[in-house]
Amino acid sequence: MRQVDFENGKIAQNIARTAFPMLVAQVLSLLYSIVDRIYIGRIPGEGTEALGAVGLCFPVIILITGFTNMYGMGGSPLFAMELGRGDKEKAEKIMNTSFRLLVVTACVIMGIGEAFAEPLLRIFGASDRAMGYSLVYLRIYLTGTLFSMVTTGMNPFINAQGFPGIGMLSVVIGAVSNLILDPLFIFALKMGVSGAAVATVISQGLSVMLVSHYIFGKKLEQRIRMEKTRRIKDMFPFARDIVSLGVAPFIMQCTNSLVQIACNSVLMKFGGEIYVSIMTIVSSVRQIMDTPVLAVVEGASPIISYNYGAGKAGNVRKAMAIMMLVSLPYTLAVWLLVLWKAEMFISIFNSDRMLLTYAVPALHLYFFAYIFQSLQCGGQTVFKALNKKKQAVFFSLFRKVVMVVPLTYLFPYVFGMGTNGVFMAEPVSNVVGGVACFTTMLLTVLPELKRME
Repeated sequence: MRQVDFENGKIAQNIARTAFPMLVAQVLSLLYSIVDRIYIGRIPGEGTEALGAVGLCFPVIILITGFTNMYGMGGSPLFAMELGRGDKEKAEKIMNTSFRLLVVTACVIMGIGEAFAEPLLRIFGASDRAMGYSLVYLRIYLTGTLFSMVTTGMNPFINAQGFPGIGMLSVVIGAVSNLILDPLFIFALKMGVSGAAVATVISQGLSVMLVSHYIFGKKLEQRIRMEKTRRIKDMFPFARDIVSLGVAPFIMQCTNSLVQIACNSVLMKFGGEIYVSIMTIVSSVRQIMDTPVLAVVEGASPIISYNYGAGKAGNVRKAMAIMMLVSLPYTLAVWLLVLWKAEMFISIFNSDRMLLTYAVPALHLYFFAYIFQSLQCGGQTVFKALNKKKQAVFFSLFRKVVMVVPLTYLFPYVFGMGTNGVFMAEPVSNVVGGVACFTTMLLTVLPELKRME
């Protein structure tokens, strides 16, 4: 596969060549979970109930993603900066450290999750009826934790070496496999919810096989090397730097998990299980719509990090500008499309008429002012790419913990908005958090780049 030249290539071209494979990869990555929900929602006689029950597993799945992002998105900007500075040995040590953190954490999560799956689901609001679906899905899904974390966590390091196509291919293999295996296990073998989880784990296993072939092979200049035990202690300083920068994306995912728990709890009280199913659908639509903008900002991230490490301030500014010129029109278009065709998005997952009646206004509320999402993503990406840990962590906490979670309780309980209040918390936080994050980024980063020049 052709390598992207971060050193000499044009900024816009490099972003496009990095972002496009990442977009394809992220779209297909959604199929791991989205396809599950589409098929589960259409299981005869129990689709709506099963869909809501699987939604109760989201906090654990989000937590797994959080740890993956901590080591992958925390390590890859540091890795790219060292490549920009020409220190390839240090870059490889960062990559190796991230890999070991991923493996150890995956094993710990898998062990704890399997042991405490039922009490965790009770905390997340699972009823006795939902527990039958939730528990079997979660326990099977957890067996693939190592596969998913290594695949997703190592792809940013492959991308940062100029090979985004490899990451894309690893996801294509898994997503296509999941697309084929889901109906086979769910309907043909009549395994239902457990079949969806089995299909996902097998697909993740196929993806990690391809990623392992590259990160352990000779195609990449910087790759995983099985260090001797006496040298592992040398990686501790890198682990500290990776975790400190990765705390921001980790907090973003953990707060997403916290938000999911809060939303399910309040919706169960004010609307019952049907509204938990609606939130599962709304969250799924949000994942689909977020994917292109996340691909653009993550595609710009290694270019920003590399040029910052190389001292090329003008290229950093140009990458930031291109990132926002693509993100802003896209998020505006999504906002308008959801207002116009909400029923179309909901029908992908479930066509029950009663559910559609409640879900359409919920989706309208949730996506209100979606354009401000691009400001939050853009600001966070720049802070992370430039190793500005404090700002990245603060704005991760601010939007979700300071804004969304309290509003999820305040709007329904204090202002009497009921279920509508739960769906309104997100757009309010988008506006306030997005403007605050992006404005702070402009006021702090642009002067620094000017001084660098």
